[in-house]
Amino acid sequence: MAMTSTYTSPEPARQEVDQLGGPTVIEFGAPWCGYCMAAQAPLARAFAGHPDVRHIKIEDGKGKALGRSFRVKLWPTLVFLRDGREVARLVRPDGVADIERALQEVGQPA
Repeated sequence: MAMTSTYTSPEPARQEVDQLGGPTVIEFGAPWCGYCMAAQAPLARAFAGHPDVRHIKIEDGKGKALGRSFRVKLWPTLVFLRDGREVARLVRPDGVADIERALQEVGQPA
């Protein structure tokens, strides 16, 4: 597992996400979003040290059920999950340090 650069299509159902085992980061955004594009370099640097963390990129928008179920309002929103449960969240991260801290938190056993 490693950081992915492509958006997952179709998006998984919330029930599937809730049943994921291990550390996972769901990145909600859009390919045309300037904030999302700016976050890619810091995300790549942070993920480089965490190859065990699953990364799922979800194109969000009006009528997208998964983003609404996580109450996403701004892009990018990163939801850090451990065994399907949210343990951290970052909205519009702009640096590696915050992402790295959340990745360390999601990788820690419960």
